[in-house]
Amino acid sequence: MRKAINLAALLLVLPAAALAENVERVEKGALVMEGIPDIPEETLDRLRQYNNVRGASLRGWTPDGGIMIGTRFGSTTQLHRVDEPMGVRHQLTFYDEPVGGGSYADEGPWRHGFLFTRDFGGNEQNQIFFFDTRNGQERLLTDGESRNSGYTWSNDGKRFAFTSNRDDGTNQDIWVATPEGPESARMVAEVDGAFWVMDWSPDDTKLLVIRYVSINEAYIYEVDVASGEMTEINPTDQRVGYGGGAYGVNGDYIYLVSDQGSEFKRLHRLDRETGELVTLTGDIDWDINGFAQSDDGEYIAFAANENGMERLWLHEVDDGEHERVEGVPVGQIGGFGFDQESERLAVTFAPSDDATDVHIYDIDDEEFTRWTQSEIGGLNADTFVTAELVHYPTFDEVDGQARKIPAFVYKPEGEPRGGDKHPVVVYIHGGPESQYRPSFSSTFQFLINELGVAIVAPNVRGSAGYGKSYLQLDNGFKREDSVKDIGALLDWLETRDDLDADRAIVYGGSYGGYMVLASMMHYDERLLGGIDVVGISNFVTFLKNTKAYRRDLRRAEYGDERDPEMYDFLQEISPANHADEFDKPLLVIQGANDPRVPLSESEQMVAEMRDSGNEVWYLMAKNEGHGFRKKENREAYLATVAFFIDELLERD
Repeated sequence: MRKAINLAALLLVLPAAALAENVERVEKGALVMEGIPDIPEETLDRLRQYNNVRGASLRGWTPDGGIMIGTRFGSTTQLHRVDEPMGVRHQLTFYDEPVGGGSYADEGPWRHGFLFTRDFGGNEQNQIFFFDTRNGQERLLTDGESRNSGYTWSNDGKRFAFTSNRDDGTNQDIWVATPEGPESARMVAEVDGAFWVMDWSPDDTKLLVIRYVSINEAYIYEVDVASGEMTEINPTDQRVGYGGGAYGVNGDYIYLVSDQGSEFKRLHRLDRETGELVTLTGDIDWDINGFAQSDDGEYIAFAANENGMERLWLHEVDDGEHERVEGVPVGQIGGFGFDQESERLAVTFAPSDDATDVHIYDIDDEEFTRWTQSEIGGLNADTFVTAELVHYPTFDEVDGQARKIPAFVYKPEGEPRGGDKHPVVVYIHGGPESQYRPSFSSTFQFLINELGVAIVAPNVRGSAGYGKSYLQLDNGFKREDSVKDIGALLDWLETRDDLDADRAIVYGGSYGGYMVLASMMHYDERLLGGIDVVGISNFVTFLKNTKAYRRDLRRAEYGDERDPEMYDFLQEISPANHADEFDKPLLVIQGANDPRVPLSESEQMVAEMRDSGNEVWYLMAKNEGHGFRKKENREAYLATVAFFIDELLERD
């Protein structure tokens, strides 16, 4: 018999599972638990090292040539300074809530501090702060209530621009302020829609901003800071998806990432005087995910998403040539930026088989130097499994051939658990316009190495990274075509001699949580169970209750529930309306302060499952939002996920 963990020691004893309406609700600190059995001590012991894996991500350069990083040493991710390769990490912020951003001005009177953001309990009502490094004190620069985004320093370092919905709670207006305090803030332009500031013109008289409608549709404007007058940049009759923009250092050009005239998002150069648009990366048939310019204007670094794996490129502006930078681990590139001398490029690497860390590329020497080495909980990195890219056929055709869906497969070493084939967790990403890209996950490595589970992470239709036509294959009334891609994946598993189609569990978050519920709705008899993390259970109630500033953005993807035909369709495909058709166990995980997928989405799914007599485990955190960010909550989350999977495999 498994030994239950000591309640007083770790606060994770949970009530016995109950399927009746009187299921016990236990609250322990910020955690609320229903229907979850006692977590075995064995599970927690095996998780302990994996829970202590860390990562470091680049936030920017410091004025003296060091770097600022985000990493976690306590409960939440905070800002740290590193002054040399593999140097000591000097912690700068110490808050109970995770800290976002982190940016020093390159010039001007405020170089003795930096801007950063923080929300409260995961509510995503981000506030902007200035941290004074001379005395270690912070200063709130926004109103303390609204959602504030995309702060960007002016070139002279005297002001910063940002967007805020403080006026009406919905539209992201354009503001300018100084680090003196919130009284310095001035609205530059009142707008309709979701806007973000991308850059200041070299003379600091104009702002380059983007209005985001959907991943397939956005508009770029230039805003006069003094008058608020807005002028559309690169107007076209086409519907264009933009991925970023910035002024060239001399002001003659604007660099834009867009899918204009292409299936993929490419880097373009727009002549501000003539309006001529020149494509710089037409030779790369993959999305450009981000770019950065050197201060001297000589180089542009950019990341290309090559079949789900990011590669770093360096473009020489004068001759228009670019080359792929060698020595980059396979995985994701989390962010990058040049130093002020334009001699070095700091890059966050997130490989699939090692912790996320920051490296610096010396442009002249063409060499990388590792600046951080994050702890991996005392684990042996040689045991970490890397992802294999595969493609499987689905239900429809392209040019007379079965459409192929890309997926990444992680397989355990050694003999399969409990049979001739490895049991499988099908991990479905969110978005929906996101993409699974292999990077290090201590959760994945635990499931693979400790539970003997293979992981298959598909990029079903509607995923980014494979062209805008593929991206639109699940829009509107085609929503369930992406669910059919999961059915095709289960068919493909049956053809494998190493993966067990009879022992498959679906797992996903946000839109991926909806995909879990929809997969169970359609393929319940082929699954052992599902794990729904902050998932949509009913599109109509979701669109009604998601925060107002997000509602139209989501209607562009899921459909407008105010249209009667779309309303009926969304109700028909919503899993909460079909809970009586479920037969397998479901684990639901939710943050109470989630502004994207509200708490009500999970709670109504749990209630419907119980009303139908189905087994459901429920874990909720009162101090989290769209995902669990605090270490103690994540430990409870991962322990519950691990035990749920282990329990389903033991029952089978």
